[in-house]
Amino acid sequence: MSVDVLLGLQWGDEGKGKIVDFLADKYQFIARYQGGPNAGHTIYQNSKKFVLHTIPSGIFHNNIGNIIGNGVVINPITLMEEIRELEDAGLDIKTRLFIALKANLILPTHIELDKASEQKRGEAKIGSTLRGISPAYMDKTGRNALKIGEIFKSDFKQRYEALRDKHLEMMSTMNFAADLANEVKWIQALEELKAYTFVDCEQFINKQLNEGKNILAEGAQGAMLDLDYGTYPFVTSSNTISGGVCTGLGVAPQKIKEVYGITKAYCTRVGSGPFPTELHDETGEKLRKEGSEFGATTGRPRRCGWIDFPALRYACMLNGVTKLCITKVDVLNNFELIGYANEYAVQSEKTKDMPTFLTDDLIPIYESAKGWNQDIAGVKNYSELPEELKDYVQLIETHTGSKVSLVSVGPGRDELFEF
Repeated sequence: MSVDVLLGLQWGDEGKGKIVDFLADKYQFIARYQGGPNAGHTIYQNSKKFVLHTIPSGIFHNNIGNIIGNGVVINPITLMEEIRELEDAGLDIKTRLFIALKANLILPTHIELDKASEQKRGEAKIGSTLRGISPAYMDKTGRNALKIGEIFKSDFKQRYEALRDKHLEMMSTMNFAADLANEVKWIQALEELKAYTFVDCEQFINKQLNEGKNILAEGAQGAMLDLDYGTYPFVTSSNTISGGVCTGLGVAPQKIKEVYGITKAYCTRVGSGPFPTELHDETGEKLRKEGSEFGATTGRPRRCGWIDFPALRYACMLNGVTKLCITKVDVLNNFELIGYANEYAVQSEKTKDMPTFLTDDLIPIYESAKGWNQDIAGVKNYSELPEELKDYVQLIETHTGSKVSLVSVGPGRDELFEF
């Protein structure tokens, strides 16, 4: 059949995990195609909060397979901790999780290299999550990486030690003392993972498609963090846009059908980097408080601001969004007016397009929409929502040129409207 794609259109944290969980019953497989444990997809099950870092968000559905694709980088410690938590909650993981043999490993020294690099950058640091993601992808492009499937080879120990020692030598030239306290735990986690199911991802996925199965590709981070098209260099180390699905899973472009693009009703960002509509005032703090805006993976407070339409239009264009999904509209319940930027002023000229580079002299030009200023908890269907909220949804459609198909009005699984 086909592959549908679900991804974030901002700087991550758009609520992708909840939307995947909501849509999952339409698919036989959910597949992660890029990123690593720097992702944090939050899902609530029976009032219990789960944060998935590597495992796809379809894992809570008993009849759905979950694939960790070739384009993902895996820390075995993190992955095994996730598996144990899910198995303790009564989920069957061994028959429903499929790990790509060609997915790259994050070594303990990758994490130390990440710390060393940020330390060396000083005030110019990227804002890394320090999970070893960037060094792992650097080894991939440098053709030094270890694939997780190599754990079944008789000489894996020698291969691991050779790469580890190369990393240690690099850090010695940076005057950085690496901490390998987790090395034994890392090796033990790899041994535990051998009991789970590994596949040739590209062969496995295409076989499922040929048999008439539907697959949802789940992205991590967001389009504005894409390595090539995001706010470089303050980006992640993989291709987060829909084009990354083909290389991350091994599927041809014509296999992709629908593209679900997720955006919050406002904007957030974690870490360093450009953020044109960031608010440094009481309104920004109110957004953070109302939205509980703290990173699911790092716990860091998120930077908050109004929705940015030049950036959102750009992300919709890059990804070929066919279905736009708006999350966390309930965070705006207590605002008389809701701001938005539809254009920028750049050196006294106005533009509605995303500039090639976001410079310090870029100024967002704000307009405002009337808020609904009421609690929408308990609303059972879209028609019952306040007219001002419906107008805001229409405003987003108008300024992005994309049709809205989902609106999330609260954290619960049932607080979603599809139309």
